[in-house]
Amino acid sequence: MEIAIALVALTVGVCAVAAASDRFGWPTPLVLVVVGAAAALVPGVPQFSLGPELVLNGLLPPLLYAATAQTSLIDFSRNKTATLLLSVVLVVFTTLAVGWATSWLLPGVALAACMALGAVVAPPDAVAATAIGRRLGLPRRVATMLEEESLLNDASALIALAAATSALTTELSPWHIGGDFLLAVVGALLVGGVVAAVLAVVRRRVHDPVLDTALSFVAPYLAFLPAEALHVSGVLAVVVTGLAMAHVSPKVQTAASRVAEALNWRTVAFLLENAVFLLIGLQFPRLLRGAADSGFSGGRVLAFCLTALVATIAARFVFVFAAAGFYHAVPRLRPRAWSFGVSVLLSWAGMRGVVTLAAAQLIPEDVPGRDVLLLAAFTVVVGTLLVQGLTLPAVVRRLRLPGPDPAQDALQAAALGDAAAAAGLRRLEELLTGDEPRHVVAQLRGRSKARSHAAWERLGRPLSDVLTPSAVYCRLRLQMLAAERDVVVQARDRGSAAPEVLRRALADVDFEEALLDKVDADLDPLDADRRLAPRHDDGCAHLRTAGTRDDATARWGEPPVECAACVAVGATWVHLRTCLACGYTGCCDSSELRHSRAHFGETAHPAMVSAEPGEAWRWCWVDEQLG
Repeated sequence: MEIAIALVALTVGVCAVAAASDRFGWPTPLVLVVVGAAAALVPGVPQFSLGPELVLNGLLPPLLYAATAQTSLIDFSRNKTATLLLSVVLVVFTTLAVGWATSWLLPGVALAACMALGAVVAPPDAVAATAIGRRLGLPRRVATMLEEESLLNDASALIALAAATSALTTELSPWHIGGDFLLAVVGALLVGGVVAAVLAVVRRRVHDPVLDTALSFVAPYLAFLPAEALHVSGVLAVVVTGLAMAHVSPKVQTAASRVAEALNWRTVAFLLENAVFLLIGLQFPRLLRGAADSGFSGGRVLAFCLTALVATIAARFVFVFAAAGFYHAVPRLRPRAWSFGVSVLLSWAGMRGVVTLAAAQLIPEDVPGRDVLLLAAFTVVVGTLLVQGLTLPAVVRRLRLPGPDPAQDALQAAALGDAAAAAGLRRLEELLTGDEPRHVVAQLRGRSKARSHAAWERLGRPLSDVLTPSAVYCRLRLQMLAAERDVVVQARDRGSAAPEVLRRALADVDFEEALLDKVDADLDPLDADRRLAPRHDDGCAHLRTAGTRDDATARWGEPPVECAACVAVGATWVHLRTCLACGYTGCCDSSELRHSRAHFGETAHPAMVSAEPGEAWRWCWVDEQLG
């Protein structure tokens, strides 16, 4: 009964703190740690022990597997140099720096024990940094590097910790340590790859979304447990399996399975990620009592903990700026070199998390000063969350680095949707035999085009100025679905239909409404200060010679604010496009008469530019390319 009450209290606490943090704009990980520490001081609150077995074998595999679902294998490969520098070399550098800096402060504590502390505090937790940074518009490149770093640095830190603890009792050479590291990595790659291959074969044959999602819950352990049994890196094996499965999932899973798995894993990741920060805070009184009984003076313990914190932060700064210099020095890497602002942000977004606290428990109990080492690890976790977590928003604002641009994202999504819709329509034409009902074929074509048009409609004037067809459809259909649900619920209350029939009818309404809710959110207008600027690439040969919006304005003046062809026949339009060859301005494809496309059909002029206020993106009709 006590365990059930504790789990309920933990879950309710996580949800309440997360909701309050979102409501007031507070950094959730930091608030959870503070709430946990305060709760631990309340009489009657049970003492939670965050043991290494629970975290490293129970929580870490699913957390890493969930993180890989949000990581692109293509991006991971593209950023491999930065990822290896941050997740392997930086871990080793931090281990040595913290170990050396703290080894002078506690008499009787071996250098190897301090090196073990360095390995423990070496891996940052990307959850804390990105949870704060994404809300503030952290540059996507920085967020991606932090997330990819976090996938591998835990494995590197645990291997370094194993070497340091072994050095407490055994003489180890650098060659021996390097050999163990290589064996752990190669073995993990093999285990993770084999497990991913087997899972891909099995899941290709599983079409039940519930069964497929259940299989995904055991996937991280299918990689972790064999790897650990073979004495290779189980953490790295989980990452390899997760990256591979995320990459092949569109080919081996049904759409229903992918939707169900994504939704369930989002819930699991939310609970686990936030629960561990709350549990970190709950450890505070126990660690404080252990350090008080260690035999060292309070001043010496405080100096040791603060030195570990400062050395951890400083080591990341030194290494990141050295790595930035390395990028600038190597011609092949220079195009992807980190700017000063990116280097500062990467250095400061190094908050530590639950892996640090759990890994500290792996330090052998007979090591002199172990309780102080554990308190130092806790100090680094809480200190980085406080110092860096509280100031990261100010650092992001001060650096003024460009964050993700919703306008450019919307433009890219529209172009991608257009290409996908065109592929679908081509496939439809290949499948048609002439025997299909014409209204069915027209409906298929209309649905494909409507999805593409909805993406383009998000660009241009806000909905307060023009109500797009997609927005009208979405708002009206949501009201219709509400009425349909009322009828189904009334039938349920009267008992006028079988329960199975009622559940299916309600599920149909819920599913369509869920899709429309997402569409409605995507149709939110872009802020006026986030209109689309010209892209930095030239698109295609037609766009390279077509000129820009400024060229069009210089030749023909500002574009009209209405579609003259629509006005002439009493029709309405949505957005306007200007031909870069002759200056003709007509309505877009989302409009009823599509005069811009009709103009291309009549003249074969290949390129147009958006005539919407503040926009300068171009489109080639021939090559279907943005510029």
